[in-house]
Amino acid sequence: MALLGGQQRSAAVTLHQIPNTIKTDSFWMPFTANRQFKKAPRLFSSAEGMHYTTVDGRKVIDGSAGLWCVNAGHGRKQIAAAVERQLMTLDFAPSFQMGHPLAFDFAERLAEIAPKGLDRVFFTNSGSESVDTALKIALAYHRATGQASRTRLIGRERGYHGVGFGGTSVGGMVANRRAFTTLLPGVDHIRHTHDLSRNAFAKDQPEHGAELADDLERLVGLHGAETIAAVIVEPVPGSTAVLPPPKGYLQRLREICDKHGILLIFDEVITGFGRLGTPFAANFFGVTPDLMTTAKGITNGTIPCGAVFASRKVHDGMMVGPENMMELFHGYTYSAHPTACAAGIATLDIYKDEGLLTRGATMAEYWRDALHSLKGLPNVVDIRNCGLMGAVELAPRDGVVGARGYDVMVDCFNTGLYLRMSGDSFAMSPPLIVEKSHIDQMVSILGDAIKKVA
Repeated sequence: MALLGGQQRSAAVTLHQIPNTIKTDSFWMPFTANRQFKKAPRLFSSAEGMHYTTVDGRKVIDGSAGLWCVNAGHGRKQIAAAVERQLMTLDFAPSFQMGHPLAFDFAERLAEIAPKGLDRVFFTNSGSESVDTALKIALAYHRATGQASRTRLIGRERGYHGVGFGGTSVGGMVANRRAFTTLLPGVDHIRHTHDLSRNAFAKDQPEHGAELADDLERLVGLHGAETIAAVIVEPVPGSTAVLPPPKGYLQRLREICDKHGILLIFDEVITGFGRLGTPFAANFFGVTPDLMTTAKGITNGTIPCGAVFASRKVHDGMMVGPENMMELFHGYTYSAHPTACAAGIATLDIYKDEGLLTRGATMAEYWRDALHSLKGLPNVVDIRNCGLMGAVELAPRDGVVGARGYDVMVDCFNTGLYLRMSGDSFAMSPPLIVEKSHIDQMVSILGDAIKKVA
């Protein structure tokens, strides 16, 4: 092996860095193998358009829109200017018993693009907070409408719903749960839809698996419908490496929820704001939930912000009792923060002016065909796509899950591509400003890395 800085280099060593220029001990990094990373940091110093720039001046194409959030691309001066103006005008205002006009303006703008009927907006600061908020609203709604026995929450295996205790409890990714044994009681999970035996290399939505929604009927039979408050699913799970729903699955889930009076929550933290070529996945699949969680693309990733969209049924069901009484004892110090609202409105302006909420539809076929061109490369066992989301899954090395994936991820970074690794799978979902040449570059770099690491 070659030598770099006096150390042996394997495929999993970061090549491009400036050693001894930054102290890394104090920052306890999230969702990161800290000891591994700090031996060979991968550091970005700036970003513009479709690219990051590393600390040593290299351009790295952003294959995952940051963390699924930079939908309009990096460095949008319009958003930065709006944030600066707002900070100089009104840096903070409480949303408890007070307000500021921008919060109401932002909510109205969001309601305009929401799926029909989801036009009541509760602001949070992240996807995790949006999920916990939606779960609490579901519980409070049933109590307010005389169904206090409905306290059970249903998630799905392989689901990711953030890192709050509520989201972790309904989430279904084992590694995110196993260290936190004291989770919410009264939570159960339906089966996931990932079926390599029947759906490997399916293009767009898989043909098989709609019947898996019937697993909710099993839980109704086990617990009783009168005990179940809500079911939460991602329309397209992202963090577990892009699992498009089988055809008819979400429609079937909606029907079962309606049959038993169960609220349906869509976690659209990833799929919201144009990711599938429609404003929301609910539009794409033609299924409207009772509550919808969002964040990430709501401000193009610039200022932390999230929002829960509620149906009139849920919202109006809470508007009971004396008018001077709080309807929902819940909220955050930074709910509808003025700078977040300013960033969000500027982001919505960009989405509208550039047609970004639907642009993905014009690129989806090219994206699909480019990803599936990797079929047949060493160790590739599946390729999945939906809208401008996609994943390539590799077979793990014997007894070492994630090792092959890590080596591919680092090789991609070394040669100019940032993507999200999930075990031995790679989730990609570029900014919505992506061009065909960017897609070609991303797929080429990933394909070369897969061949090298094999």
